[in-house]
Amino acid sequence: MSPPLAEGRGLVMEFGGPGLLTPGRRPVRAVAGVDIAIRRGEALGLVGESGSGKSTIGRMLLRLVRPTAGQVVFDGQDITGADRAALRPLRRRMQMVFQDPFGSLNPRMGIGPAVAEGIALHRLASGSAARDRAASLLERVGLSPGLYDRRPAALSGGQRQRVAIARALAVDPDFVVADEPVSALDVSVGAEILNLLRELRRERQLALLFVSHDLGAVRTLCDRVAVLYLGRVMEEGPAAAVLRAPSHPYTRALLSASPGRPGEARGPRILLRGEIPSPAAPPSGCVFRTRCPYALPACAETVPALRPLDATRRAACIRDDILGMEAAA
Repeated sequence: MSPPLAEGRGLVMEFGGPGLLTPGRRPVRAVAGVDIAIRRGEALGLVGESGSGKSTIGRMLLRLVRPTAGQVVFDGQDITGADRAALRPLRRRMQMVFQDPFGSLNPRMGIGPAVAEGIALHRLASGSAARDRAASLLERVGLSPGLYDRRPAALSGGQRQRVAIARALAVDPDFVVADEPVSALDVSVGAEILNLLRELRRERQLALLFVSHDLGAVRTLCDRVAVLYLGRVMEEGPAAAVLRAPSHPYTRALLSASPGRPGEARGPRILLRGEIPSPAAPPSGCVFRTRCPYALPACAETVPALRPLDATRRAACIRDDILGMEAAA
């Protein structure tokens, strides 16, 4: 098996904390010791409710933010403490597709020049060659050449997301983080964008981190999935296996609440009690225990480690009977 291209080891991200006027304020731990690895040509889905830390992990792997603790490794190089000068030659190889393409595009610039800008900035081409390359990319993502000089406001949401994908791919990256790229689109347009991403990552052998709360989208696009809750990974493994037969109670609850495929048999709906706790004051022990229908008193005392269920899957729960490990044994 090839080594990871992008890797996070024990990633921790805290926000806030004590200050001059707030000496007693506790930091908010958005990510709490996450290990994550993505290989070249692989798509990893990162799923969970809002506030689970998904987008923060993506930004740490791109070193758009520096982790409070842990390591970020890209292509074997530790870039955790790299400064802007050291990161500059790597920026071409690491790109991001944002949830809101309108907010990430310059409203005063035509979409073609916006794509050509990165090509010229990284000295991959210039002048008419950069323009031709940008036009070709726009056509590849399904946009008419006649839209080259249109500004983002003149396009639909789906068209703007195609521009954002073209701009990310314009510099021939090796690793792309797609942060909820279809959440603001209607179902049919979102499906088209997912198919486009699937084709492009296979063509270019991209390593893709796909951040989403949509398990159907993850099933369509991803090879593996990691399920987050309050900054911790609850379950991870091959997407097809995890979404067909989830082991962790949180994954089961997410799956029971998501729309199934036509004709697919669905189990009973699992309703989680209460609200997701604040990351500023997470529960002791297992962070999911306050909403888990199978929680025991011991769950308040022990932080469950991710442990193997088989050769490819891991889950974080102290109860062997819930994970099905007793039956497997």
